[in-house]
Amino acid sequence: MQIYLPIAEVSVNAFLLLGLGGIVGVLSGMFGVGGGFLMTPLLFFIGIPPAVAVATEANQIVASSFSGVLAHLKRQTVDLRMGGVLLVGGLVGAAVGVEVFTLLREMGQVDLLVKLCYVVFLGLIGGLMFIESLRAIRRSRAPGTTKVIRKQRTWIHALPFKMKFRTSGLYISVIPPLVVGVLVGILAAIMGVGGGFIMVPAMIYILGMPTKVVVGTSLFQIIFVTAFTTLLHATTNYTVDMILAVLLLIGGVIGAQIGARIGVKLKAEQLRILLAIMVLAVCGKLALDLLLTPAEIYSIGTGGHG
Repeated sequence: MQIYLPIAEVSVNAFLLLGLGGIVGVLSGMFGVGGGFLMTPLLFFIGIPPAVAVATEANQIVASSFSGVLAHLKRQTVDLRMGGVLLVGGLVGAAVGVEVFTLLREMGQVDLLVKLCYVVFLGLIGGLMFIESLRAIRRSRAPGTTKVIRKQRTWIHALPFKMKFRTSGLYISVIPPLVVGVLVGILAAIMGVGGGFIMVPAMIYILGMPTKVVVGTSLFQIIFVTAFTTLLHATTNYTVDMILAVLLLIGGVIGAQIGARIGVKLKAEQLRILLAIMVLAVCGKLALDLLLTPAEIYSIGTGGHG
């Protein structure tokens, strides 16, 4: 069933979009990531222009993340105070990111920037997560080893403006969560991602939050930052395709509920290594697309007519 997307100006199979939304929704519920880092490149692959994919995907993330947060709130695995601090940083970052996006769009460079950002970030994050997850699995299998306790004192504990985060069992400075929030906000605007693939590792390894609280807290922050990003893109760049968003959204909401159930049954290390493999696979495909000669050589640079 082909459907025409007015803003993207392409025809796509509606069931394909529903299926993609569902798959990404499952990942969202399992890993606590908005799923945009996978969905946005998938939209590139099926012919959606990057500028439209980025802005519209931010919209779909809101719904799948909201669905995931509801499941986590029931289990009381959301640190609302930490989520609030991350959110303040995220909104500032999103506003900056949309400005950069608009500037690059006017210059006709936005498509290349978006794809390059994906290759760099997915490669770095995927690689680091994969190595760390392998180590964690080895440690859990090694006989007679004691459980590794997180380092109690790090440079973060020396920073001022401390605050108690009861759900996470932390007493740390608000500066690192704010900085993480700003970075994630910028990425949400430029890459059309919730930023969970950066926020989840940052919350575990930099802030020292317990893994069980990280997923729900990450999704909580993602909802508001991506909603704000979508609003800015819709009003400044006019690149949000509502038909595309609705189809992805329906699939995403259903998938997120299934994913949250699967996530509970798997160990944290297994979840992380699965996510790392997926991140690296998408990174590889995007890198190949950038390096290989496109099929329509003469279609490049058509946006540059002054």
